[in-house]
Amino acid sequence: MGDGPVAVLANPTAGRGRYRNLLPAVLDRLSTAGRPVRLIEARTAAQALAGCHAAVADGVAALVAVGGDGTAHLALQAVAGTPVGFGPVPVGTGNDFAVETGFPAEPLAAADVITEALRDGRARPVDLARLTGTGEPPRWYGAVLAAGFDAIVNERANRMRWPRGPIRYDLAILVELARLRPRSYTLRLDGVAHEIEAVLVAIGNCASYGGGMRICPAADPTDGQLDVVVAGAVGRGTLVRIKPQVYRGTHVDHPRVRTYRARTVELAATERIVCYADGERIGPLPVTVEAVPGAARLLR
Repeated sequence: MGDGPVAVLANPTAGRGRYRNLLPAVLDRLSTAGRPVRLIEARTAAQALAGCHAAVADGVAALVAVGGDGTAHLALQAVAGTPVGFGPVPVGTGNDFAVETGFPAEPLAAADVITEALRDGRARPVDLARLTGTGEPPRWYGAVLAAGFDAIVNERANRMRWPRGPIRYDLAILVELARLRPRSYTLRLDGVAHEIEAVLVAIGNCASYGGGMRICPAADPTDGQLDVVVAGAVGRGTLVRIKPQVYRGTHVDHPRVRTYRARTVELAATERIVCYADGERIGPLPVTVEAVPGAARLLR
């Protein structure tokens, strides 16, 4: 980590605006680390991404993301594979990457941890997942890629214009539950192919997604491996019964749920399925995901 300033990316709408007035306090804390603090001005995701890349190119020592998993996801695109330190301040509806990599769930406590690491010049390596095959430049994610029922629900919710707010997602779940059926996938793990019928496929660098759903409960973002969880050809009733167990991670004990571990995962489907990573829309399968050890340097 160099001697440059600290850049801060903030999402004022994260957590549905609950922490809108928190940013000044976060900036005050970061300023006590003895480095200049620079706020990245951005109104859109594209501007945020461009701002993060520009900050890294300009020689910042660290990038801090004040928001949820979506904000962290944008920042990771710029810091991955660089010596720039990264710190997430979790203020979103989903803060899985921050929490799973050891940051406090309370935003100001996380800011204090980041500030102390900046003051000490300390950063710890953590793995990221590198995603290719979408026809776009490589994409990085920190938590989980979803390519089954949860991704299909996200895609449905994003297409809906009514209703607004969280109830839209709930309605999308009901619609897709009514349409639930197994899809055919080819899952290639370190070159070994598996033909599977599944309603849910998740590829985890970390254990949880969706605000604490421990879909890949054994995933460790420091082991150089990806965890893959597959729910096979189950019906609506079984899926509804299994879903609450995901918060405890006990769903993997169900006989129709299988788990795998690999350094490189290739996933394809016989029909169009759009995948999501860190809650962000990535694009349709097929994709290749590779665990990259030490791809980011966390300020903790």
